[in-house]
Formats: sequence, C-alpha cells, structure tokens
Amino acid sequence: MSAAHAIAEVLVEGFDKHYRLFRAATAEAKPRFEQRAWADAQRAVRERIDFYDRRVLECVEILRRDFPLEAFPKEVWHEAKLVYIGLLVGHRQPELAETFFNSVITRILNRTYADNDLIFIRPATSTEAIEPSSPTYRSYYPGEDQLRECLATAFADFGWAVPFADLERDVDDVLDALCGRISSPVEPNHQIQVLASPFYRGKAAYVLGRIVNGADQTPFAVPVLHDADGLVLDTVLLDQEQISVLFSQTRSYFMVDMEVPSAYVEFLRSLAPMRSPAELYTMLGLTKQGKTLLFRELIQHLQHSGDAFVEAEGIKGKVMLVFTLPSFPYVFKIIKDTFGHGKDTTRAKVIEKFSMVKHVDRVGRMADTLEFTELVLPLDRFAPELLDELHELAPSVIDVQGDRLVVRHCYVERRMTPLNIFLERAEDEPFDEIVRDYGNAIRELAIANIFPGDMLWRNFGVSRSGRVVFYDYDEIEYLDACTFREIPPAPDTDAELSGEPWYGALPRDIFPEEFGTFLLGDPRVRAAFLRHNADLLTPAAWQEWKRVAEAGEIADFFPYDTGIRFRNRPRLAA
Repeated sequence: MSAAHAIAEVLVEGFDKHYRLFRAATAEAKPRFEQRAWADAQRAVRERIDFYDRRVLECVEILRRDFPLEAFPKEVWHEAKLVYIGLLVGHRQPELAETFFNSVITRILNRTYADNDLIFIRPATSTEAIEPSSPTYRSYYPGEDQLRECLATAFADFGWAVPFADLERDVDDVLDALCGRISSPVEPNHQIQVLASPFYRGKAAYVLGRIVNGADQTPFAVPVLHDADGLVLDTVLLDQEQISVLFSQTRSYFMVDMEVPSAYVEFLRSLAPMRSPAELYTMLGLTKQGKTLLFRELIQHLQHSGDAFVEAEGIKGKVMLVFTLPSFPYVFKIIKDTFGHGKDTTRAKVIEKFSMVKHVDRVGRMADTLEFTELVLPLDRFAPELLDELHELAPSVIDVQGDRLVVRHCYVERRMTPLNIFLERAEDEPFDEIVRDYGNAIRELAIANIFPGDMLWRNFGVSRSGRVVFYDYDEIEYLDACTFREIPPAPDTDAELSGEPWYGALPRDIFPEEFGTFLLGDPRVRAAFLRHNADLLTPAAWQEWKRVAEAGEIADFFPYDTGIRFRNRPRLAA
C-alpha cells in the first residue's frame, strides 16, 4: 500500500470515529428526555462541541507518528486526496468527511484555505442521492378522512418510554390550528412526512415535518414537553418564520440522530428556506461544516459583489474592532492589540469568554459566533479608513501578503442593528417594546446563570425578528460567581457628594443600584425602563436569580410566543 493510500485510510478512519462518537452522544438525548435529566442534557451539548477538535488533533498525531510527513512531496498529498475521494464513494457523510480532511491537512501542512490546492475548496462528492440504511423521514397517507389518526400515529411512532397525557386532545388542537391551512381537495399523493429523529433541545423534543397535498406543502414543528401527567404537544408552528426561529444561532445546538445529515438539511430547507445550509448544519451541532459552508458563501459573494469592507455601524468598542461587508449579512470581530481605558483584561481572557458563550445555553439572547483563523480576504476590498484602523489597533492580527489581507484570528456572527441606534430611530411603540425586551433579555440570561457584565445599550443588538440579543462578551461572567450587594449608607454628606464611592468592593461585587447611572441618562429611555425594568436596579432580584442558579434549577425557555401554547388557549367545556 502506498503512503498516499495509507494516509487517506487514516483520515477516513479518523472521521468515522468522530461521527460514530457524535451519533452515540446524540442518541442518548432520547433517554435523557424521557428521564427529565435536564442538567445531563446541557452537559452533553457542551461536551459534544469539543468532539471534533479532539478527533482532528488525534488524527494529526497519528499521521505525524506513523509517517515522515515533511519528506513527502506535494504529489503524495495530491494522491492522498484522490484516494480519499474514492473512499467516500457510498459514504453517508461525505461532505463532513471532506471538511475533516481539510481540518487535518491545513494543520499538518500549515497552510490556509486560500493558498491550499490540496484541500476541498469545493465539494467533490455529491450528497443528492445518498441512500440511508433507514428512511430519513416517515410518510403517512391519510386519504380523505384519516388525518387525525395519521397524526396520532406519527407522534406515537417515536416510541418514547413516557406515555402521552392525552394525545387525542393534543392532536385535536393541532387539527384546529391546521384548519384553513391545508389546501383542498385532497390530491392522490396526500401525505404527512415526519423526520425520523426528534430534535432535542432544552426540555423539549421537536417533531418536524410537512403535510404534502399535490403541489402544496404545509410545514410544521411541534414541541413535545413533559407535564405532571405525561407528554404533551405544547403547540404547533406552521409559519416558515416561526420554524426558522427554532434555528436561530442565539440558541443552543440541537441533538438530532442523523445517519445522513445532508438529507436532514435538505428537508429542513423546505421548512425554513430563509435559513442557509451553513446555519442549519451549525444548529444541528455540526459547527465545522457550518463554518466551511459560510466560508464558501463568503468567497462566492465576494466574486459577485463590489462593495468594500467597512467598520460596522455603532459605537467603537474598547476591546473589539468590528467590520462588515454591507452586502453580506455578517460582521467580523477582531480582538485589538491594545484595549481602551478602563478595560482590565487580556486577549486570552477574551477568547475564553467567547468559548464560554459557545458552551452555555444561549436561551435566545446571545449571538453564537464562528471562529476563524488565517482568514484570507482580498486587500482591494477594504476601505482605506478600515485598513488604517486595522494597522493602528490590531497590527498583530493582520498580515498583508501581496493582494491579500490575512486575518489571523476573528469571530464571525450575524449582523444586527445595535440597540442604541435602534432606539434613536424608533417610534414610540417599538421603542417601548424594545426597552421592555432589553429587560427580558437580561432576566433570561440571569435565569440561565449569565451576567452580561457591561450592560450598556450599545452592547446589545436587535435581530431581524425584533428580538434583543447580547453580543459583547469581554466582561461576561457566570451569575453564581458574582455577589450582588446594596450600596451602604454614606457615612456623611461629604462622602455622599464626593463623586467617589465610599464603600469597598471586590472584583465580582455588583451594585445593581449603580446601573441607572450609565443606562438612564436619556429621559425617554429612563421612563420606558422604569416602567418595565425597575427590578433590574434592585439587588433582591439579582440575588433571587443567583439562588435559582446555585440551586441548579433549569428554567423553561420557549423559542415561540407562549400565547400560542395549547394550554393557554381557551377550551370549550365538554
């Protein structure tokens, strides 16, 4: 066997081990859901995030141990890639395996994606006709008048060990919601298609599918929860926008048991077409594939656009330099070499905070990021003012190589409107609601054991769906690591008027009464804030949230309007 063949086989074995462990961890989501083991479920999501990098490093070590890699000419690596492509014939996760190949080879050869003709810049293996060992989705044929029976069977077929409290009642609620949404008359191919694996996250198992009737399709997502009597269908989401929100990158990754991930992504695209494949792969826990696809999106976009990278809208940060391509819906965040006045932190600590955010439950209130190293971009697409800023504030993070600018390290996330700018432009009604939602965002983060640290309006954004999201992480802390104190009475009038605190404080001592000083300078903001969020200025509220966190209580967070929950709908008396 040639060295190229041997290398290719090590790489395939390394990826197969990774995905085997990934699926094994994911398969445990079902018993955790049945047993209500919510803390174990959160821990499993956190641990699974690191699986990929561990297998990549393990594969790199094996190759370096067993082969004289430095002695191999370029032709050996070309042959290894061709052999690898051949080994992926009939593979059920070829797109993921190609990304794994890229991750290993770039580390071994110390080359970037942009200058490496040895990796998969574009996919080499089609995912269109992969045959799974069992169907990706189940089909049910209701005929003229068996929709109720088929829906009940579809939910029962998941085989949860916990019985439903009243499945007939819940299916009737689903049918009521479907009334008027399904086209008629019934066509010959009328069917219900349901993805074979539930989507587990938090305390819910989501059943996703579509009702097909001729050329019409009605997407649906049904969250299944526990109550005191058993499992219940909590509601049904029927709009593409509602279903899309389930895959927002402000939330934790799903646990979904998928033999053929590309088939799941293709199905999901029909339910939530506004979500890109990159976003869907990411939210299925396949973050490296999401990163690969986002990079390909960016390269293609650069080829078909002409605008320049510029500094992102908003107040300049003391720690991060943020730029964007106006025609591309993402921002690029770089850690500065020197931080602004008052920021007592380091690059390593900031990186640690970003890693923390990726590993916690973001509860719909923190933006996820994809981390890039050695990102190569065309130099002529950078506005001169931005290049000057990069050279002045982050020279160690960039490197100009001919007609290219190499960004050595950055974070990429969905672009949002900075909250302070949104409020400046908002009319009275959205202004009031967004100030209210700002408070809700902080409360939900606190209940999830997250203290934002710097709560200035500029550190939050408003998403496309109108939701307030936190995205500045350099001062974030676990809530239960903080101490929330009342400001003690001033010893005398001189102390009270001095402008300097008369009380001592440890690094993680927090005085909520101080928040108003830097949050409520604008009278319009102050009125709306005190109307909805006055509790945020009291130590008692924070102390209660800390008690909940220390007790290990895991709250319910719904990625949909709680007003549409079946339990909140009025029911007719029997």
